[in-house]
Amino acid sequence: MTTTSSAQHTRRDFLYVATGAVAAVGAAAAAWPLISQMNPDASTIAAGAPIEVDLTPIAEGQDIKVFWRGKPIYISHRTKKQIDDARAVPVSSLPDPQTDQARVKEGHDQWLVVIGICTHLGCIPIAHEGAYDGFFCPCHGSVYDTSGRIRQGPAPANLPIPPYAFVSDSKIKIG
Repeated sequence: MTTTSSAQHTRRDFLYVATGAVAAVGAAAAAWPLISQMNPDASTIAAGAPIEVDLTPIAEGQDIKVFWRGKPIYISHRTKKQIDDARAVPVSSLPDPQTDQARVKEGHDQWLVVIGICTHLGCIPIAHEGAYDGFFCPCHGSVYDTSGRIRQGPAPANLPIPPYAFVSDSKIKIG
């Protein structure tokens, strides 16, 4: 009569472990597409899903351009001088009167977020150009100030402000 010790590993133990490992990998492979399909696809994101933008890499005086709903969005980290210049303008002298404070979020005066499409015929203005160091539309010469307000040219209105909110002091959510 022979006896085997339970401490020794047998071929059967190896088969149990190998079968369990293959079953775990198979279950993960089957679950991955089910979990992955819950995320919005690229066309949904392009159609208007909110986007988050990290503001930490934007230096003072610098602009970046991101795209939301296929539209260019300018995010400007304004300097103190740009803010002071924008607030020193008499609102009654503007073609589309609006204060600088109404165009930024309270407590985040240094951040200007505008849709970068000229309100005249839809061209894309260039940042840090023009007489007011704001935006200049090269198509027909509209000039916007550092608050995105129309100052000269044929454009009838200020650059629009997209719906956005500050998620934290250094991150905004557009849309």
